[in-house]
Order: sequence, then C-alpha cells, then structure tokens
Amino acid sequence: MNLTVNEIFYSLQGEGGRTGEASIFIRLSKCNLACSFCDTDFEFGKKMTLDEIFGEISQYPCRWIIWTGGEPTLQLKDEDVAFFKEKGYRQAIETNGTRRVPAGIDYITCSPKQQFGKIRTLIPEVDELRFPIATGDPLPDISILPKTKRYLLSPVFDNMNVVQDNVDYCVELIKKNPQWVLSLQVHKLIGIR
Repeated sequence: MNLTVNEIFYSLQGEGGRTGEASIFIRLSKCNLACSFCDTDFEFGKKMTLDEIFGEISQYPCRWIIWTGGEPTLQLKDEDVAFFKEKGYRQAIETNGTRRVPAGIDYITCSPKQQFGKIRTLIPEVDELRFPIATGDPLPDISILPKTKRYLLSPVFDNMNVVQDNVDYCVELIKKNPQWVLSLQVHKLIGIR
C-alpha cells in the first residue's frame, strides 16, 4: 500500500480542540476542492509505503498522528489507519467532509466548505466542526451539520498575518451565538509549523 505524501513534520497542533498537543502531521497530496483562502501547498508529493512512513515518524516520541492535506480521505483507507493503530498510534484527521472517514480514526476535525447538508450523511458525528470565517460570511446552520460537542469559528488569516476584521467579526458572531467558540491559528501566531 502506498500513499502520496506531501510532507511529514513534528509540531504542536495549532488550532481547534487539541491546540498545543504534540502531533506528527502527515500531509497527504491532492484535494477535491479549491478554496480561495487555503494556506497549504498540497499538490505534489512522494509515494511512500506504510513501512516507509512508519520509519520516518518513529523517530518522534509522540504517539498522535494528524492526517491532513489537501483532503486526506482521497487516499487514506481503513487498512492504513489499522496499520498505524497496530503500531500504537492514535490518529486524528482534518477533513472537508466530502468523503467518508476511514474506520479507526480517534479524533475527527471536519472543516466543511460546501454542501453542508450532505456531510451529515457521510460523517454523522465528529469531534469538532471548524469553519474558516471571513468578514461577512454567514454562520452555518448547526441543525444540518454532523453532531459534535465543539463548534469552532476560525478567522481567516492572510497567510501568517492576523486579519483583525475577520477576528472581530468572529468575536461578534460568537457573542451573539454562544454555542460557537473562537479557534485562532496559534501556530501562526507563535511562528511554528
């Protein structure tokens, strides 16, 4: 089994409900969306076997993998997740919600960009919903989304720079809709990957 890997790196989770936790990021190549605010170069990658990936990540003391992309569900399968689970890793995924998440994932972050109503049929429950929001964007309708305990608004940055108007807009949305929580991209604020 091969996966096309854009990059592997070790850092802290920079946003969402697991902010600050040490994590091994495995960024898979390709995405099925083209979001204007995307801050990730995910087009290219290197084909790697699961054993090669394991060989690279085993140097880190952390036992948390974050599958990210692009859109990791384009490549990641149940058997890939099972392989790393057998090696003792817990696994999170960051997905746009357009495809089913493989079995065995321990933490699902869904960051929907379109077709919100369809996502719930593919992924009925997630650990967190994280929405990138720019000034003027509408607040998503919670009633059609997957079930979750964490509804997060993430102000869109300009690459590594805070866009204060977006932050202010998110703060006002949250004050009017307190079931939502602010999720800043802390990794960008403190200058880590």
